[in-house]
Amino acid sequence: MFESRPDRDAEVVLIGRSNVGKSTLMREITGHTFDTGQRPGVTRSPNHFDWASADFVISDLPGFGFMKGVPEDVREEIKTDVVQYVERNAEHILVGILVVDGKSVIDIIDRHSGPDEIPHDVEMFHFLREVGVEPVVAVNKMDKVDDKDARLNELCDRLGLHPPWQQWQETIAPISAKHGSTEPLNEAVRHHLHEVQRDDLFQFF
Repeated sequence: MFESRPDRDAEVVLIGRSNVGKSTLMREITGHTFDTGQRPGVTRSPNHFDWASADFVISDLPGFGFMKGVPEDVREEIKTDVVQYVERNAEHILVGILVVDGKSVIDIIDRHSGPDEIPHDVEMFHFLREVGVEPVVAVNKMDKVDDKDARLNELCDRLGLHPPWQQWQETIAPISAKHGSTEPLNEAVRHHLHEVQRDDLFQFF
């Protein structure tokens, strides 16, 4: 269980599988570098970043899903901790940024789709909605994707959003965190902050 959360009323969380670029995105948003494990699954507690002048914290939650060399029970434990953290703090979380790898997300979702299995990314997207947290899907590493519109339309389809993706720009944000290309995400997050009358937090996005 994660107990390290700073005492802040408003929060934005980053959620996603390991190796999708959450830490790079966190660095891009905050301007600060965070210690990250060299191997997936090493980071077992959230990275929180809060500003002294604002009642606001941004949290990078540990990566979940398959991790090489990490036993399945440990992977499940991490995912459970992430889910419980979001449930416990849902009333304070204004936006849940679900980070996915644009290059591999469709393959991963399709590989784990079946009668008895819901892919983690799809499950997490709907879970955020269920607990009342606005999800924004940051589709990272889009600089490595050739047919961008087709890929984003496929992702909408897998998430139960009717394509074309362009009508979901408050929910689907194609980015490349490594190259500092995050404006679609900033715009989507600002949209949701405005909806809850927190334009004062625009300065962070």
